[in-house]
Amino acid sequence: MQLASLQRLNAARRKRIAAILLADLESHTERIVLEGDRLDGPIADLIEDAFRSGRSMAFDATEGRGFLNVYLPAPRIAIIGAVHIGQYLTQLAGLAGFDARVIDPRTAFATSERFPGVPLSTDWPADAFLLDPLDRYTALVALTHDPRIDDLPLAEALRTGCFYIGALGSRKTHAARIGRLALEGFTPDALSAIHAPIGLDIGASNPAEIAVAILGEVIQSLRSRHLP
Repeated sequence: MQLASLQRLNAARRKRIAAILLADLESHTERIVLEGDRLDGPIADLIEDAFRSGRSMAFDATEGRGFLNVYLPAPRIAIIGAVHIGQYLTQLAGLAGFDARVIDPRTAFATSERFPGVPLSTDWPADAFLLDPLDRYTALVALTHDPRIDDLPLAEALRTGCFYIGALGSRKTHAARIGRLALEGFTPDALSAIHAPIGLDIGASNPAEIAVAILGEVIQSLRSRHLP
């Protein structure tokens, strides 16, 4: 790998931007493609597939032969609410390769005893995001049922373009939530990005099953997301 390519990859990694090292075997050249760069031609579809799947691959196209080496930021889940569902979700997320953190200003819930080994913040979400912002490779899962805690993270996730945004609550609760967020200027199309009721429809009936349904929907969204 050339020094210039390594420097660009390191810069993208620090900013949590997905990148691909495109190596051409015929011309013996390489370049870095960042997620969101405009590309044309047959190789563009391969690059888009690689960004979406996260899998490196060889290619043999009219534009040449080579390799696509994919470097994706580690996907994360920001869980708002140190509730029972969150306890199961942090465990499952780790098994599936996600970095999970829990944010809840209610110190009676957000304890290391209830979430051993899990990064916890008892700050209000606005303050927690100043230290560790959301990004396009973060899923936002709001579980508190409390608008004072959930609404701001949901709004921030919409502005950031988190690959998954989900919120716990009944359809009535979500309708009220949508009304509040609409007053902040979000369009119906933007608000449709919020998954509610949260999780895949698998008939989940207890916290562990709901956590499975949420993680399934998070994975589905990560692998089918729209690229910028």
